Amino acid sequence: MIIAIDGPAAAGKGTLAKRLAAALGLPYLDTGLLYRATAKRVLVAGANPADEQAALHAAQSLTQADFERPDLRDTETSKAASQVASLPAVRHALLEFQRRFGGQHGAVLDGRDIGTIIFPNADVKLFVTASVEARAQRRWLEFQTRGETVPLAEVIADVAARDEADRTRAAAPLIQAPDATLIDTTHLTADEAFARALEIVQTRQPV
Repeated sequence: MIIAIDGPAAAGKGTLAKRLAAALGLPYLDTGLLYRATAKRVLVAGANPADEQAALHAAQSLTQADFERPDLRDTETSKAASQVASLPAVRHALLEFQRRFGGQHGAVLDGRDIGTIIFPNADVKLFVTASVEARAQRRWLEFQTRGETVPLAEVIADVAARDEADRTRAAAPLIQAPDATLIDTTHLTADEAFARALEIVQTRQPV
C-alpha cells in the first residue's frame, strides 16, 4: 500500500505520516529530508545551492550519514533545500530513490509531489495544509525548542516565501492532486489530524 501525503512546510504532514506508518506497519520516508541532506552537502562544500551541477553532485553522493545530521532543519539549510528542490536535475536524481523505496514493501511518503509525480497511482492521497500563520507559529516553536532565536515575523515571511517558491517552480510544483483528500490542520490537534487520516485510509482499504 502506498500512501502519499503532500502539503506545504510545517503543515504537520511529517508527524502525521510517521504515525500512519507506525499504525499500519509500513515503512516511512520523509522525502523532504533528501533535499535537506542534498542542500547541506552543497553548503558544506561551499557551493551555491542554486548551482545545478553542484546540487546534482551532492544528490548523487548522499550517504546514510547525511540523513543523520542534527542540523538539517536549521534556517540556512531550509532555505537552501528550497533552492535545490527547484532544480529539475536534482528532482530527477532523487525520483528513482523514492520510487524504489515505496515499491519494495509499500510505504507512507510525505513531501511536495508524492501524489502528483512520484506515485500518481498511490492507493491513498492526502493533501495536508494549514494557514501561513499557524504553520509559522509551529516552525517558530521548533526553533525555540532548539535554542534558535528567530523573530516570528521573519518566520512568517520565510514560510510565505517558501510557499510561493514551491507553488511556482517549474519542476514538480506544489499542487493538490485532483484525487487527494484535503486535511486542514489549522485548528486540529495532532491526534485529531491522525484520526481523520486513519479514517480516510480505512475507507480506501480496511485494516
